[in-house]
Amino acid sequence: MERILIIAEAGVNHNGDIQTAKKLIDAAAAAGADAVKFQTFKTENLVCRNAQKAAYQMETTNAGESQFDMLKKLELTPPMHKELISHCKKKSIMFLSTPFDVDSLHYLIDTGLAVIKIPSGEITNYPLLREAAKSGRRIILSSGMSTIEEVREAVAVLKKNGSTDITVLHCNTEYPTPFRDVNLKAMGTIKEEIGVSVGYSDHTPGIEAAVAAAALGAEIIEKHFTLDRNMEGPDHKASLEPDELAEMVKAVRHIEQALGDGEKKASESEKKNMAIARKSIVAGCDIKAGDKFTEDNLTAKRPGTGLSPMLWNQVIGQTAKRDFAADEMIEL
Repeated sequence: MERILIIAEAGVNHNGDIQTAKKLIDAAAAAGADAVKFQTFKTENLVCRNAQKAAYQMETTNAGESQFDMLKKLELTPPMHKELISHCKKKSIMFLSTPFDVDSLHYLIDTGLAVIKIPSGEITNYPLLREAAKSGRRIILSSGMSTIEEVREAVAVLKKNGSTDITVLHCNTEYPTPFRDVNLKAMGTIKEEIGVSVGYSDHTPGIEAAVAAAALGAEIIEKHFTLDRNMEGPDHKASLEPDELAEMVKAVRHIEQALGDGEKKASESEKKNMAIARKSIVAGCDIKAGDKFTEDNLTAKRPGTGLSPMLWNQVIGQTAKRDFAADEMIEL
């Protein structure tokens, strides 16, 4: 199994502040994530001025401001992008950012971004899907709120326009996602029915769902994180804090190792236990030379350094060639 790509989703949890954004990069790198992902958008291209906020956004931000005004404060400018890309290089972590409009997509492509992450809300945005595919970059597509047919249609658009490397992330866009709505088995459905690699973008509290997704074969795990859940902003409440992110990365890496290669065999670490834990055919009582081995005078006991009890039927009925004391291993 290839290494699972772990994306630490900083998103807009920088609150528009470049120093906070850099601290998020530091935290993601320290936690062992492979990539840290932000969001790139022009508010004017993303949302109408009269668009309402989501319910969770109303609860976690100024209820009196519009979605437009909220997002405007969270934009990353081109100079900020350059600083963050440079900082990621210093910290040896991959920089990623999600484009929410075509202009932002082209800007990210011009920065040399090797992977394009398309968010759940854009899975029906034909122009964005088309332009992302034409870039020739690897595509990661989140599928929150969508049906299998919508996923199929989006993947078809990507493939028709040149994409050959596509991973679809199963996702639920409620922040935080109730566990009853996670539906991790849908990840397998996407893989089987659409024939793409799959992963999971997690918005549940805690790390359990992400770890379970790794066990179910996710090739990418994405998880929101923040420096402090008590900060003001739309996504902080549904994000991990740095120590929790580190714990998630550690758990995913453990699961990754535990999955193995699928071949059923004794591992190197347990081979030394075979002789101790298995049994051998031994004399159940004193046996004289010339006696027949029977069900009554043989038994199976540890250690497993003699004849395997799987040879039982071959030993029964044979003649003892010498005396055997009780508990002595049988020889033929």
